[in-house]
Amino acid sequence: MTDPAPILQARLPYTPWAVPQMRRLPGIQPLAMADWLVVDDAYAGQMGERDRLISARCDKVHAMEEGARVAAEELLDLVLGLLSEREEFSVSAGVVKRPDGVCVTLDRATPLLTLGHLVQEDFCLMQEVGGVQVLTAAILCFPASWMLAEKMGRPLGPIHRPVPQYDADIAARVTRLFEGLRPGRPLWRANAHFYEDPRLFQPRPEAAPRAKVKGPAPYLRSERQVLLRLPETGATVFSIHTYVVARASLTPDQRAALRDHPIGYDPARPKAPA
Repeated sequence: MTDPAPILQARLPYTPWAVPQMRRLPGIQPLAMADWLVVDDAYAGQMGERDRLISARCDKVHAMEEGARVAAEELLDLVLGLLSEREEFSVSAGVVKRPDGVCVTLDRATPLLTLGHLVQEDFCLMQEVGGVQVLTAAILCFPASWMLAEKMGRPLGPIHRPVPQYDADIAARVTRLFEGLRPGRPLWRANAHFYEDPRLFQPRPEAAPRAKVKGPAPYLRSERQVLLRLPETGATVFSIHTYVVARASLTPDQRAALRDHPIGYDPARPKAPA
């Protein structure tokens, strides 16, 4: 049995490794609400995979503590309001017709699962518990080397374990970002990593981190991450739009930027002698 064709975007619309503001962690920039949710050329493929994962692996891609239900319902209403203003979607009282022609029945009893069937973004909900931000709910169909079950109920610091760059200085900056979030004023950042495997669903436990790329990597995976504050519950939404592109599809400028600012191991840039 052959592996299915990879689900790829034709291009990466930004170059986070070349923008000074984005290279310096946490690399946050302002974003207009109208630009929050992205529909790109991989929409049909990614949504088909999301539908499959929610059906076959629901316990792996979805979790919600009961105390997060009201925030999850608010998030669903916010997204539906934005989709109703877009030509690609047809939103009625009980059904949304997606850009790929699939009709999704709105089930408000399962707000995050419903969102998982509507847009390419994954969503994590953070709420203040005991003075710290804690992950209380998520629809995470496309994990990039982490597992939802290990992160649920944990605050920001442990959630980012074992990310080496997430030191005390970065943690303090991220905490200030969360505290300063205002409704209607989202912030965004992006990362980029080379991958040998283009699959979107790549859960991995903390005890078995992804091996570093040791040779020419054919794919580049990037997450467009957005933070926003819900106006009524005050919960923080962390959304993730996943891009996976063939390395060969990077523009000449993006490839040149890799030579100047390599991401981990960059096969276009020879290793320095030991």
